[in-house]
Amino acid sequence: MFLLVQRFGELMRKLWNPRNFKAHVSPHEMLQAVVLCSKKNFQITKQGDGVDFLSWFLNALHSALGGTKKKKKTIVTDVFQGSMRIFTKKLPHPDLPAEEKEQLLQNDEYQEKMVESTFMYLTLDLPTAPLYKDEKEQLIIPQVPLFNILAKFNGITEKEYKTYKENFLKRFQLTKLPPYLIFCIKRFTKNNFFVEKNPTIVNFPITNVDLREYLSEEVQAVHKNTTYDLIANIVHDGKPAEGAYRIHVLHHGTGKWYELQDLQVTDILPQMITLSEAYIQIWKRRDSKEETNEQGA
Repeated sequence: MFLLVQRFGELMRKLWNPRNFKAHVSPHEMLQAVVLCSKKNFQITKQGDGVDFLSWFLNALHSALGGTKKKKKTIVTDVFQGSMRIFTKKLPHPDLPAEEKEQLLQNDEYQEKMVESTFMYLTLDLPTAPLYKDEKEQLIIPQVPLFNILAKFNGITEKEYKTYKENFLKRFQLTKLPPYLIFCIKRFTKNNFFVEKNPTIVNFPITNVDLREYLSEEVQAVHKNTTYDLIANIVHDGKPAEGAYRIHVLHHGTGKWYELQDLQVTDILPQMITLSEAYIQIWKRRDSKEETNEQGA
């Protein structure tokens, strides 16, 4: 697994080498290491899923650098790992009579339980896209503000989760925000027969997203900086199985945005980014210096 770290390190050094006069750098060796270390789950010849790859890649780098699930940290967890509280309440079966439900709710098994958990990225759920469109709404693509889908992590909003046998109500509250925060917008739902894609557009500001309200009160006092700016936006276009990916990335030196698709690089206006079917987003936390500079400006 350490081969993955080695090849990724080499690629980063080539990219940032001040003496490298080539216009581009090939990631071929690193991709070969991905094929090998993922036991061919991810292949050069076949398009994989962006979220599946990101999750595997971050965890593989973390464990190859000697990190563990609980105690031992690495640069990967220092950069991307946050934490949250998960409150879970078991629900009685919906078909039971009301009296029986009430009795069950008194049992310890049905009381709300809380666990602390870490995360490398936050999964944001999209509202269900409307099934039917009338004549007037034919051309309307459903839209949702980013803060609506972030409400999942405000510590109040409850969401029902169903397993094969049981139903649970869960709510989430953030307790630690990492320097770089990854959002994965859940566009795909899989069932036994096919994969469905939700085309809902998420409306989001590109800068100045403050996540303070999603932290518990005692954590708010400790967390000085809770404002984030978007630095990368990964888009999935087309159908679930045969779609294509595009990436929007911020060039820090000039403050300009660029769109990347395979070897094509074009500049893009920031307002165009919010019109795409965003799938993965990376946000950078502002430190105190940046906040002061912006206020000064």
